[in-house]
Amino acid sequence: QVVFRPSRDCKDLPSRPLSLRMAKAAKKSGRATKEPVTRDYTIHLHKHMQTVSFKKRAARAVRVVRQFAGKVMLTQDVKVDTKLNEFLWSNGVRNVPRRVRIRLSRKRNEDEDAKDKSFTLVQHVPVESFKGLQTETVRDE
Repeated sequence: QVVFRPSRDCKDLPSRPLSLRMAKAAKKSGRATKEPVTRDYTIHLHKHMQTVSFKKRAARAVRVVRQFAGKVMLTQDVKVDTKLNEFLWSNGVRNVPRRVRIRLSRKRNEDEDAKDKSFTLVQHVPVESFKGLQTETVRDE
């Protein structure tokens, strides 16, 4: 007895019910808002430093922070604050801090000739301990 199972390539047969497909489409369209917002995150840098040669670690840490900020805030333009850069390089090129607490601020671009409408500013938030910290939305004043 042969049972028909549509493959993933079969476009004419819906794989999911209509309500689920519409909910997913609404969710995707809702994420595209680029309103100014500020949040605090903790990045676990140590897991990104595995298999990275010593002389490239601090530079890789800066790149990881940039990629994280761009992914979370949905912006291409990411500006890293000098205090954060100094913190990442504080122990030298080899010994990058294991974790870093950062404040991501999505802001409107005031530049007329900028290709993006918004950019992300990444700042360092000094903390005593990383225990129990979660992502927090910071109120702008």
